[in-house]
Amino acid sequence: MRVEIVCTGNICRSPMGEVVLRAKLAEAGIEGVEVTSSGTGGWHVGDPMDPRAAAALRRRGYDGSAHRARRYERSWERDLVLAMDSGHLAELTRGAASEHVVLFAELDVPDPYYGADDGFDEVLAQVETAADQWVDRLRQQL
Repeated sequence: MRVEIVCTGNICRSPMGEVVLRAKLAEAGIEGVEVTSSGTGGWHVGDPMDPRAAAALRRRGYDGSAHRARRYERSWERDLVLAMDSGHLAELTRGAASEHVVLFAELDVPDPYYGADDGFDEVLAQVETAADQWVDRLRQQL
């Protein structure tokens, strides 16, 4: 199964989601799920994760150092596409609604980019909660 997590620039929310979901799947012993992330825009393609996002991950025991931003391509074959907010969901389904494109969390995951450093910790907490829920759902699907 291939899962793509999508935000705007692929330097804050979606890479945090990728790192956390991948770690939680491994922790749960769930194999056969490839988790990647990308952004709807191409401004940061090739850039590492925002340092504040990487620092928030490190504080919780995750490693996001290998991340490089990518832009989402509709041609990619994914079994599940997780949008970080309703704006991403609308963009990803524009002209072609799909049941495999859904929100990552019950509520929009806010963009911490223009906020204070502690906003990244708050977003990470929301990402961890949603990732736990996705682990349960994916376990049932596999």
